[in-house]
Amino acid sequence: MLEKTVAQTTIAKEVTLTGVGLHTGAEVTMTFKPALENTGYRFKRVDLKETPTIQAEAQYVVNTQRGTNLEKDGVSIQTSEHVLAALVGLEIDNVLIELNAAEPPIMDGSSKFFIAALESAGIETLEALREEFVVTEVITFTDETSGSEITLIPADHYQVTTMVDFGTKVLGTQNATLNHISEFKSEISEARTFSFLHELETLLDHGLIKGGDLNNAIVYVDKEISPETMLKLEKAFNKSKLSVKPNGILDNLTLNQPNEAARHKLLDVIGDLALAGSRIRGKVIATKPGHYVNTQFAKKLCAMIKAEKRNQVPKYDLNAPPLMDIHQIMDMLPHRPPFLLIDRIIELSDTHVVGMKNVTMNEDFFVGHFPGAPVMPGVLQIEAMAQTGGVLVLSTVPDPENYLTLFMKMDNVKFKQKVIPGDTLIFHCSLISPIRRGICHMQAYAYANNKLVCEAELMAQIVKKK
Repeated sequence: MLEKTVAQTTIAKEVTLTGVGLHTGAEVTMTFKPALENTGYRFKRVDLKETPTIQAEAQYVVNTQRGTNLEKDGVSIQTSEHVLAALVGLEIDNVLIELNAAEPPIMDGSSKFFIAALESAGIETLEALREEFVVTEVITFTDETSGSEITLIPADHYQVTTMVDFGTKVLGTQNATLNHISEFKSEISEARTFSFLHELETLLDHGLIKGGDLNNAIVYVDKEISPETMLKLEKAFNKSKLSVKPNGILDNLTLNQPNEAARHKLLDVIGDLALAGSRIRGKVIATKPGHYVNTQFAKKLCAMIKAEKRNQVPKYDLNAPPLMDIHQIMDMLPHRPPFLLIDRIIELSDTHVVGMKNVTMNEDFFVGHFPGAPVMPGVLQIEAMAQTGGVLVLSTVPDPENYLTLFMKMDNVKFKQKVIPGDTLIFHCSLISPIRRGICHMQAYAYANNKLVCEAELMAQIVKKK
C-alpha cells in the first residue's frame, strides 16, 4: 500500500561536477538543480536541441549492459545507477540532473563524490508529503537464466541485503547489508565498481571504457595474464608497469572493505530500484543481483505502485463553495461554450490546480460520439485537463484576459476508463518544473467514479494576444 507521512525534499541550490564518462571517455559536466515537489528524478540533456528530459523510471530502461541505460524518444542516459543511489541514500526526493553528454561522470566508480556535492548544496524540505510503498506481502522476481533473485519482504524501514557469488577463486561468495538508509553514506557510498580481467579485455577490444584510468574501477584478475595482455593493459591505462597483488587484484587500487564488491552491488540495487518511482518501506534481499534483474524487479514494483495509485483517488468536497465558478473561469480563460470544458476550480496554489466538470447528456459532442452509446472523446478529456492547467499558468500574470494558452506537447497519454453522461470529472494538474518564459510543464490526472480515467504530461505556453 501507499502512505504519505514525511515531507518531500530537494536540494537548496544547484551544484556542478565535472569528470569523464566511463565508456565514452568524454568530458562531462553534470549539474544537480532544485526541483519542485512531485518532480522526482529527471535527467536533462542540455547538449541537445530542445534540451529533452527523461524521467528516472523503469519504463525507460532499454538495456543493462555495463550499467542501467535509459532512453526516451531516441534520447539516452547511460549508467544512471550511481547518481540515483546517492539521491536515495541522502533521502532527496526531487532533483533535476542536467548533463551535457549521455553519461554521468564516473568519478571514482562509487557514489562518494555525488554524496559530497549534494551535501554541499544543502537539503530543503518541501510542503508535499513523500510517497512510500509499504510492503505488506512477499514480492519476488527470479531470472531463471542467471539464477538471480530479488525478494522484498515487510519491514519497518528500507533495508537491503545483497548476496553475491561470482564462482571464482579471486572473488567468491560475499554478503553486504544496509540496515537503514541513513547508513548509506558511511557504509555503502564509497564502494567502487569492479570488473574481472576477462570482461576488461573484451571491453577494451570493443573500444569501451575509454574513461577508465584504473582509478575508477577495481580489477579482479581471474585468469593468468599473458605478457601481451599486460602490455595492452599498461598502454590502455597509461601505466609504465602493472602487476597483480597477492589478493588477486590489479595493483591500481586498494580495497576500502574486504567485501567492497558486495557493497557496490548493494549500491547498484538501491540506484536501480529508484526507478520504481517511489520510496520503499521493506527489506530487499538480492541474490546474485545485476542490473537486469534489478530493473526487471523495479518494473514489477512500478506496475504495482501504479495500480495502487489508481485505487487511491484524492477526495474533494464538491458541495463546498468553489474557488472559481464558471463566470470567474471565463474571466480568465478565452474559451467559451461549447468548448469551455471545466465548470469549477476547487483548489489553486503556486504549483497545482484542481478543476471539475459535470458531464451531461446535453454536451454537443455526444450528438455524434457515439449516438446510442455516448462516450466523452479522449482528446476532449485532455483538452479539459489543459484548460484546468491554463488556469494555473494564467494565474501567474496580472492580466490573464490578455493572454492565450497554447499546447506545445503531450507525453505519456493514457486512457484508463470511459467517461459517460452523468460522470463528474475531477482534474488535478501539478507542475513538473517551474514556469519559465511562460512555458508550463505539468503532470495531469483526471478522475471519475473514484477511478483514474486519464493521465498525461502536458506542456503549454502562454502568449499575449495581438
